[in-house]
Amino acid sequence: MRWLLLFGLWLSYLSFGVIAASIAPLVATIRADLAISNAALGSIMGAWQLVYIGAAIPCGMLLDRLGPRTALTLGVMLIALSAAGRAFADSYWTLLIAVMLFGLGGPIISSGAPKVVTGIFTGSRRGLAMGIYMTGPTLGGILALTLTHSLLLPMFDQNWRSVMLLWAGVACAGAVSWLTITSLAEREFGLELAAASSEDRQAGQGSIRNILRIPGVNLVLLMSVGVFLYNHGLNNWLPELLRIGGMSATAAGYWAAVPMLVGIIGSLTIPRLATPPRRFKILAGLCLAAGLASLALQFQQPQVLTSALILQGLVRASMMTVLILTLMELPGMDSRRSGTASGMFFSAAEIGGVVGPLGLGLLYDATGGFSAGLYALTAVSVAMAFGTLQLARAGRKVSAPE
Repeated sequence: MRWLLLFGLWLSYLSFGVIAASIAPLVATIRADLAISNAALGSIMGAWQLVYIGAAIPCGMLLDRLGPRTALTLGVMLIALSAAGRAFADSYWTLLIAVMLFGLGGPIISSGAPKVVTGIFTGSRRGLAMGIYMTGPTLGGILALTLTHSLLLPMFDQNWRSVMLLWAGVACAGAVSWLTITSLAEREFGLELAAASSEDRQAGQGSIRNILRIPGVNLVLLMSVGVFLYNHGLNNWLPELLRIGGMSATAAGYWAAVPMLVGIIGSLTIPRLATPPRRFKILAGLCLAAGLASLALQFQQPQVLTSALILQGLVRASMMTVLILTLMELPGMDSRRSGTASGMFFSAAEIGGVVGPLGLGLLYDATGGFSAGLYALTAVSVAMAFGTLQLARAGRKVSAPE
């Protein structure tokens, strides 16, 4: 039953991934249709992350109060409404508002998934389970990038709005599936997925203050900003980066899906290997690989470009998953506050989620290319590697008395 619940989480996160990536392959089409600039489009792509920053902690607390069954269903329905709103947008502002709505549903899903997994899995299976559900948004992104130009736009007579309505339907199906699976789990197997008890709510009082006092939490939150800046910046602009490098829109979509395909393999292997004794070494290696990938993306030679995309794929989901696993297993972390802790993680991280797409768009408009933005991503990756070393030192200090 635990694996069936994990499948329900995976479907929810698949909906998250496909809608989050839905604008990226349509950059040129939407820009022409709504007559907006790259900088304006970058602000739209980063808009839901801006809402996410303010909503993540309240959503995490709501999750702890309502329980994963109700809260996650609400979250998936909100992102479905966001996709439907994009389909009816006729200006910069209406599209911006529709995308911002995603920032209300997204944090419920992001915070709910690790809460459910840490509650029903233990040991190495916990890392494996996190890696498995993280393939959901990856596969969702692959579907959006590869099917948009090759299948969906021709099928819908080049109407990008119909594509958005299709993704809204996918999210609705995910919400219904999650509600059905969790209801079965509670009725037949007694797994607790409903609202928190009064005792647990009392234990969660003062959560934010208590969580921030745990050694290593502040550094993890700071590193989460860098991880999301890197991931969201590249995820949103990679198809356009490849297209400007000489590829057709269809070819750029396929090539942009390469990191996602590789990311599935990375998600299934790297988090499971990142047990406490070697977690920080793996995390530092992922950060350095991210920096090397952003450097190599500036070259158009097929061998170099392929290597860059493979490296990016290995780090894109694994880096975030290992960092979340680190937060959830810090000494002193209370499972009853895991939803709030996840909300804090994603609230901080989405600062980078906003700066990444917007920053690359602004740097492109200012310099006429993506080189400056890619150099900036490399610098961020190196800084995260140094942060990992500090996190490892903090971890040794905590465990020293034992």
